Amino acid sequence: MKRIAILGSTGSIGRQTLDVVRNHPDELQVVALACGRSIDALFQQAVEFNVPVVAIGKMRSCFDWSSVPAGTQVQLGKNAVESLVQLPEVDVVVNALVGAAGLRASYETLKAGKVLALANKESLVVGGDLIMPLAHELDDKMRLAGNAPQHGPAGALMPIDSEHGAIYQCLIGEDASEVARLWVTASGGPFRGMTREQLRDITAAQALKHPTWNMGAKITIDSSTLMNKGLEVIEAHHLFAMPYDGISVVVQPQSAIHSMVEFCDGSVKAHLGTTDMRIPIQYALSYPKRWDAPVAPLDFTKLGSLEFYPPDTDTFRCLALARQAGEVGGTMPCAMNAANEVAVAAFLGGQGSYLGIAECVEAVMDAHEAQPVEGIEQLEAVDAWARAEAARNIR
Repeated sequence: MKRIAILGSTGSIGRQTLDVVRNHPDELQVVALACGRSIDALFQQAVEFNVPVVAIGKMRSCFDWSSVPAGTQVQLGKNAVESLVQLPEVDVVVNALVGAAGLRASYETLKAGKVLALANKESLVVGGDLIMPLAHELDDKMRLAGNAPQHGPAGALMPIDSEHGAIYQCLIGEDASEVARLWVTASGGPFRGMTREQLRDITAAQALKHPTWNMGAKITIDSSTLMNKGLEVIEAHHLFAMPYDGISVVVQPQSAIHSMVEFCDGSVKAHLGTTDMRIPIQYALSYPKRWDAPVAPLDFTKLGSLEFYPPDTDTFRCLALARQAGEVGGTMPCAMNAANEVAVAAFLGGQGSYLGIAECVEAVMDAHEAQPVEGIEQLEAVDAWARAEAARNIR
């Protein structure tokens, strides 16, 4: 039985994680939940899963304590969310928080010696230089203690992501020195094939209609701009210690191939499956085992064709900007990510334009002088500066 804490339990990944728990009650037990503002949904989850401790990160001005379920302890404030990872009864932390706010929670999870099931991209994009050494250290401790599988990675950091979960599985049993290239696949989003002129008047409602995946608002916008792929390139660099010139993005509109690994002899391993996030979520929680499929498996007789195209980085400039930030390194990805979060929020709120997202990100990157990463406090300061700079560059 694995005892899990879910940070961001009321969001898309959090809700699907709970669906995996429903399917495997003999394998998983939820012992802590956290959310930002969706208090009513959080309490409903606490009641259904009999969760003893919950945390609310963004307090209402007047909290109604009478609404708290019987037998549930409530902690309030940002630090309360992070404190859940310290609970001795927690074995695995599912970090499904949105944005750079998830970095400290990931850091504290690994520091506390807990397995990190990571859906929060920004933890690695912003703080990969801090997170990965902790993950490697915990991997070594798990191996020495006999708590790691005999073959494959120790599993201290499990990516909850279709692309990185796919690469992770393709690498099991392989010699990392024989890997020539990582292929990160992209659906191309709802606007694949469109020109910049056609994108000029795109609305948030149009951008939120993803062709194959069901995701939260922010990540759906990132998918449409290809920023999501840029963030995933940076993640792959950190997760798999791969230089940027060994990571390529390819558009695969059917979203049947979730990513691929190319080896030095020209062989390629591809991971295929149904487009449902419960599959990578479940694998992150079941590793090194595999449990029964949470959804109907892919029917190859009905798949039809598989198409591949190069990404259009001239039209969808966010991918190139994110890769540039990763190659510069240091604090540049932090500034880039913060600018993107502000620009996306402005677009969703009707304050900025679709093409203005990339323009805002580029303006902040141009204004930022990257420094080597020294600690979380430094990254939080860069994040705050970049957000203020981005607010002045909403286009």
